[in-house]
Amino acid sequence: MKYANRVSEILNAFSLAPLKKEDMEEFYCKNTMEYRTSDKYNSPIEDIFDLCRMEEESSACLLLGHRGCGKSTELNKMAGRLAACGYHVKTVHCSMDLDLLSIVYSDLFILMGEALLQIAKELECEIDRNTLEKIRNFWTEGTETVMIQELDALSMEGGMSVGTKGILAGVLDMFAKIKTELKLNEETRKEYRRKISTRTSEWIGMLRRVAESIEQKADGKRPIIIFEDLDKLDPESAWKVFYHYAAMLSGMPFPVIYTFPIALSYDIRFSAMESYFVTKTLPMIKIETIEGEPFSEGIAVIREIVQKRAERRDSAVISMEDAQRALEEAKTSLTRRIEEKHYPFLLNIYQGNKERIADKEMLLHMLQASVVLEYNGKRWHNVHPLVVKFFEEQGMLGNARE
Repeated sequence: MKYANRVSEILNAFSLAPLKKEDMEEFYCKNTMEYRTSDKYNSPIEDIFDLCRMEEESSACLLLGHRGCGKSTELNKMAGRLAACGYHVKTVHCSMDLDLLSIVYSDLFILMGEALLQIAKELECEIDRNTLEKIRNFWTEGTETVMIQELDALSMEGGMSVGTKGILAGVLDMFAKIKTELKLNEETRKEYRRKISTRTSEWIGMLRRVAESIEQKADGKRPIIIFEDLDKLDPESAWKVFYHYAAMLSGMPFPVIYTFPIALSYDIRFSAMESYFVTKTLPMIKIETIEGEPFSEGIAVIREIVQKRAERRDSAVISMEDAQRALEEAKTSLTRRIEEKHYPFLLNIYQGNKERIADKEMLLHMLQASVVLEYNGKRWHNVHPLVVKFFEEQGMLGNARE
């Protein structure tokens, strides 16, 4: 029997990827929401599920939560439920198609167009030929770069002789090329972004017509798009994408869910976002009470999740020594993110000031670094347990909680 000796081997003993539809029945841990929100009937995911089925014109949502708290798994679970109700959901993984360090709002509209066209193809929608040709021409006419001229030939080759289905196939081939260039080629990336920024209303009008065709084919059920990985954006990039373009990103005539950095909910600009988006937060599973006592029910849920994730792989066995070594490395990684000047702020939270934290700028910074965590959706916080362990080892805690 092989034992894990390094963090990488321990990680390999688990499947850390979000659960997919085919994994849910066997590996999904049910009834965790009670230990996230302290109320089993209070579920941000259930709220989004209901929002997606409403017939309101605009149904845009920001889903906040710490990295690794389970947003992707819960969204995948929700997408499966929506599909069972006859809805067509497309998840866009932005980290695969975009450079998250240089993302702008127009990139999302490009990916949104491709997602809608993919749904249309899967449904075998009869999209108006004129609409498809307008989409094709939008990207190929009046361009200067050789690459976009090549896209024109590509889309024409894919559909000139076989009707609207052929044109749709050609346009999707064109989008595949666009995505590659969007991520890797600076010259053509600028060209694509210029098209969206100067002709945004025109492009949104085309997306509306595609969405209407999908809705007609799907017996009145609107398409739904989920944008993953946007919670990984740094604060500057996130505001660059969302703050000035909130009206456009939230104004589509079908539900769109965007993941969003939880730390930015403490920025004064977030109140403006709430005017445009429904905002929901998926809290961490609570393993400690606000008084600092172990929360046995939450710990039991975490154990169940860990056990089920380990069962997904036939890999190395993890001993207590292995786990302690992994925790030590994780602690080192976390403590590298803080400086001595941060200690008083963190110790103040640990010693009991978990709800009314005055220094919002510092709180935002510590949340972004995952040094401070938000619990229970009621805006109380605690220092990451491994950072607490570091303070304890440095003799900085004393009788802090007595």
